[in-house]
Amino acid sequence: MKDFFEARRPQHGLTYEAYRAAWAEKIQQPLNGLDRVKRRYLYYARYNKERSERVHQAYEVSANLREAVSKIDTPQLWMVLTEDWCGDSAYNLPILVEAARLNPLIDLRILLRDDNLDIMDQYLTGTARSIPKLVAFSEDGAELFRWGPRPAEAQQVRERLLEEGFSGGEVSKKLIEWYDEGGWHLVDDELTQVLALAANEA
Repeated sequence: MKDFFEARRPQHGLTYEAYRAAWAEKIQQPLNGLDRVKRRYLYYARYNKERSERVHQAYEVSANLREAVSKIDTPQLWMVLTEDWCGDSAYNLPILVEAARLNPLIDLRILLRDDNLDIMDQYLTGTARSIPKLVAFSEDGAELFRWGPRPAEAQQVRERLLEEGFSGGEVSKKLIEWYDEGGWHLVDDELTQVLALAANEA
């Protein structure tokens, strides 16, 4: 069992409702008086709230994912490491949340990445602290599966753009365009596959 799980840090993480309430309160604060970095991250959080809402409104869980989630017959804790300023999370987290809501045996809890870097560093993407990162656990702390931070196709797009010399800001902008064209739907497919694989290995 992971030390952080034994210490019940995921279990005491934020519910999605609490996370969204804090997010909504945060974006109400004025930009005036903030330093450049905090102003930029607040700007991201505001736009991501709108993106997240659009996904929630447009998304309908696929029949395949519904079936995969329905087969979970023992309690699971889905720990998601994320932050409200993360563009990938704005599009991907709603899919994870809507899937978790289908089965009362799933308890989804959110840990803010920057407050839990010791945990984040156990789930790096290469050498990066990329989010959102979903890690599922059984009641006894056994790790069941992982997903994240983005669909494989989005990861390939990102890597290609970086290889071509695009700046970080340009890469982020093009990934947002990729998501806006419907790329976030691939999270449904990948989560279905991950759950199926985990069920077969159980």
